[in-house]
Amino acid sequence: MKKVAIFDIDGTIFRSSLLIEVTEGLLQAGIFPKKISKTYQASFTKWLSRQGSYEKYIMDVVYAFQKNIKGVSRKDFTAISKQVVDFHKNRVYRYTRDLVKKLKKKGYYLLAISHSPKELADQFCKNLGFNKVYGRVYEVSAQGKFTGNTLYADLIDDKAKILKRAVEKERLTLSHSVGVGDTESDIAFLSIVAHPICFNPNNKLYQHAKKSGWRVVVERKDVIYKL
Repeated sequence: MKKVAIFDIDGTIFRSSLLIEVTEGLLQAGIFPKKISKTYQASFTKWLSRQGSYEKYIMDVVYAFQKNIKGVSRKDFTAISKQVVDFHKNRVYRYTRDLVKKLKKKGYYLLAISHSPKELADQFCKNLGFNKVYGRVYEVSAQGKFTGNTLYADLIDDKAKILKRAVEKERLTLSHSVGVGDTESDIAFLSIVAHPICFNPNNKLYQHAKKSGWRVVVERKDVIYKL
């Protein structure tokens, strides 16, 4: 039975959010109307000036994306996704990039989880060596256009459920397992693995990590701190 390592992607490996970048890409291509930026511009500005939270900003982007993806051609979305990944594929953190390589060499089964669209996450993770990628699945009509509906939301919203499902389906072992996350939404799966790592954690995850005795790692500029 293979050992397993599970990684959150957005903000943990990728130094941004795949959903943010593809939303901007769709906007720049004229596929999304320019007015949608008003949905998240205020929260983005507040986050930059440290007067608001990143969580509020990302949730506003999620809202803008989900309100405007209906009717978009899957072909167009795939093309923009490829452009986004080609441009940002090397915009990753050194610590998690090197950890992925190290665990891959040791024979770990690598799982990636993202709340960004699965097609986009698949493309981003393709060259990183992941065995399985989980992302948000948006329904596509027979005409090849997004309906606006999300499929399998109960699974993708529960990262612990994803891990347990993969362990059973792929015949993996949690012995010596590794998990890497950056927000409190990752606590559920970090609680299951043998070696949880909180990488660049937000405050809620950091406080939980300190109480639980979990490893905390911070990468800032060219320095990696292990707290």
